[in-house]
Amino acid sequence: IDEADLALLSRLVYAEARAEPYVGQVAVAAVVLNRLQSPLFPDTISGVIYQPGAFSVVADGQINLEPNEEARRAAIDAMNGWDPSEGALYFYNPAIAKSRWLEQRPQTKTIGRHVFTK
Repeated sequence: IDEADLALLSRLVYAEARAEPYVGQVAVAAVVLNRLQSPLFPDTISGVIYQPGAFSVVADGQINLEPNEEARRAAIDAMNGWDPSEGALYFYNPAIAKSRWLEQRPQTKTIGRHVFTK
C-alpha cells in the first residue's frame, strides 16, 4: 500500500464519512477505488479525489482535516479489497445533496446516511 495514497484516501474518508458507521467509511473509500477501475475516471487515487467537482469536501477544504485512526483503518480495509458499496461509483446523502442525475442512478446500497449508486 502506497503511504501517500493511503494518507489521501484516509483524509477523504474522514472528510466525507466521519459521522457514518465504520462500514460506511469503508464503502466511501471503496467508491474511490472502484473509480480507478472505470474508464470514466482518472487512474490514480489523487486524480479521482481531486477531479474537479467530484467531492464537495475538496472544494470546501475539509479534505485537509487530519483523519482519525478509524478513517485510516477504513481506507486500509478498502485497499485490501473490502467493498461494502457493492461496486458503487458514486454516493450521496439525500438529506443534503439534491441531484436528479444521482437519484436516477441504479442504487447498490444504503449505509448510514449515504446512498451508493453505480
